[in-house]
Amino acid sequence: MSLSRKTFVLLPALFVLLSASAVAEGTRTWEQSTFEELLKGTPKGVALRSEGGLELAPFFKALATTRSTYIWSIASDAAGNVYAAAGSPARVYRISQDGEIATIFEPQELQVQALVVDKKSGIVYAATAPDGKVYRLATGRLSPGKGTVVPPSNEKSSWSATPYFDPGTKYIWDIVLDNAGTLYVATGDHGEIYKVSASGQNSLFFKSDEVHIRVLDVDPKGNLIAGSDGSGLIYRIAPNGEAFVLYSAPKKEITALAIDQAGNIYAAAAGEKRASATTAASTISLGTPAQASPAPGGNINVTAAPPASSSSSSSSSSSASSFPAPGLGASGGSEIYRIAPDGAPARWWSSREDLVYALSFDRNGRLLAGTGNRGHIFAINGADNFTDLVKASTTQITSFAPAPGGGLYASSSNLGKLFLLGPAPEPEGTYESDVFDAHIFSLWGRATLRSSGNVELYARSGNVDNPDRNWSQWVLVDMSAGAELNIPPARFVQWKAVLHAGNPAPRVENVLLHYLPKNVAPEIDEIMVQPGYRYQAIARATGGEVSASGTAHSEAPPPAVRDRESVAIRWSAHDDNDDQLIYSVYYRGDGESRWLLLKNNLTDHFYSFDASLLPDGGYTVKVIASDAPSHSPGDALYAERVSSRFEVDSTAPIIEGLNATLDGKQIRVRFHASDSFSPIKRAEYSLDGGDWQFVEPLGQLSDSKTEDYDFHLAVPQIDSPMPAMAPNISTDHVIVVRVYDHYDNLATAKTLLRGK
Repeated sequence: MSLSRKTFVLLPALFVLLSASAVAEGTRTWEQSTFEELLKGTPKGVALRSEGGLELAPFFKALATTRSTYIWSIASDAAGNVYAAAGSPARVYRISQDGEIATIFEPQELQVQALVVDKKSGIVYAATAPDGKVYRLATGRLSPGKGTVVPPSNEKSSWSATPYFDPGTKYIWDIVLDNAGTLYVATGDHGEIYKVSASGQNSLFFKSDEVHIRVLDVDPKGNLIAGSDGSGLIYRIAPNGEAFVLYSAPKKEITALAIDQAGNIYAAAAGEKRASATTAASTISLGTPAQASPAPGGNINVTAAPPASSSSSSSSSSSASSFPAPGLGASGGSEIYRIAPDGAPARWWSSREDLVYALSFDRNGRLLAGTGNRGHIFAINGADNFTDLVKASTTQITSFAPAPGGGLYASSSNLGKLFLLGPAPEPEGTYESDVFDAHIFSLWGRATLRSSGNVELYARSGNVDNPDRNWSQWVLVDMSAGAELNIPPARFVQWKAVLHAGNPAPRVENVLLHYLPKNVAPEIDEIMVQPGYRYQAIARATGGEVSASGTAHSEAPPPAVRDRESVAIRWSAHDDNDDQLIYSVYYRGDGESRWLLLKNNLTDHFYSFDASLLPDGGYTVKVIASDAPSHSPGDALYAERVSSRFEVDSTAPIIEGLNATLDGKQIRVRFHASDSFSPIKRAEYSLDGGDWQFVEPLGQLSDSKTEDYDFHLAVPQIDSPMPAMAPNISTDHVIVVRVYDHYDNLATAKTLLRGK
């Protein structure tokens, strides 16, 4: 390598990038289209498709808010009234189509866990827990108040509740009616299903080896479908009680079932399987209503007011115990499986965040999933194809029931509310994107909107990350006249889409915004110089060029190796525009005014050079960074930084006047050592090939560029085992000295002392 003595002149031409990998940045884009990207925004009346894009969500509104914290199950009658099984406090509510609420049953137990309506007779069957029963609720006259529960003491109602069936087990999880009016009751603790005929006769219908039978449904052929907690089993049980396990799910608990008209069974499962298949269900603590809150990890903390009468010992004992709730406390999210009529299973949908509590179908036969703990309702369009339809103002969507006109009622917990999910879309929906940070003050250009139907696009900008803190107003983007954003230059931007119902239905597939960041100069953060080290040279894969890196742009240098005759330089730099940078390295000696070029057009962050080509002395290094590869000629910006002073010393010291004489029975050694640049560090001697021994200079301190040495050595005694040979043994002595300067440059000298 040769060092150019060319005077440094700062010219843009010095920073022309020679590498073919250079790509100019210029105008940039921010694009959003995928589900993961759109999930960061805020939809209102807008649904998000898993394959990307936006569409209008179904009509969705809150219909009623009950006094209970939890609604576990709902069912509707032929007139469209809804009956809700609730807890904390335990109630059965009757809610009309316009949201009028009446309490028709207040049990002594802590929860009303499940209910079903016989649409032929209007009779409601409600199951309570724990240590509960199935009650038969007969219809009667109500005195409701719209939007609120009429206090039982003031309610003029002819509804009567009579015990219908007592299974004698701790938990009743689900009940279902078949077409013949037979009631099936799923229980816990012993995993039993009971059968109660229309005439009231009951019997044990099926006993499993699972702890809990969680959910029930009836298929088009009249078979009972049951899901368990423990091993996640799905049973098909014939009317004669003969059972067959259709599927053992990868998860431990079946939380919901739905069966379509073709006989496909859809099952939702949650919870990770443990070593024991009979692990008890997740528990919910019972306390006071003021303590009700969602708990971490998917738990719902159930808080129930004590019953009006605590005379029942079973109720009293249960209130102090833990109450396991379906799906609650499960970890690992949920999965939905489809079991075809021939029994073939397939995973249909999964989520790591959402737990499925309810399954149903819309009027078009599309599967819907009610989830927690974010309160979302998903439409499952096919295998791993779904639409995030709506998000409720509550934590869990727990149940569905048919509503008049093809819609669905949806119940929730935390708080206990009833919603109406319409068959038609919202008349209008809005979607606000997340806030995009360009990191640099930027000029905002045009927008590209790929959509169909009646869609409007708006944009706004600001210089703080919170749009509520004095951003610009929303500006409508005129897509028919250039699609310019017409918003102030700023660091942050946000877009909004407004979808209007019509034909064709509005859809947004992709939104892309163009922007140009204001160019700012790069910054060099630090420079580190290591005299006596170098970076290992590796031939590049292309071009045959030799560099200390095998890649075109190495952010971190390889480890430096020891080399006294080299100097290693490394630096760190950044550019707020994320521009590609190139570097030039210069040096200057003490007392010199000109910077001399070492190397230019470097893309690495390190460089080493041969120090022996420089005169001994003190030096500084300057590194200049340029963003020229990312900008047009003349628009590039530069930054420079100067290193701390370092010294180069590659010249060995000089040893002069080495002399050895006999002084009695000792050898006297004298010599003079000097170095042109750095102090003498240490001196050593060896006598007759012996070990090296340290020797001090005159004055003892070794702190000068010149040092004198004068010391005595004992004359070695000859001890021959054969005295007759003594005259033939040489009495000459060889003295070798070596001297190191401050940078470990080494000089040696030797002398011969003749014996007598």
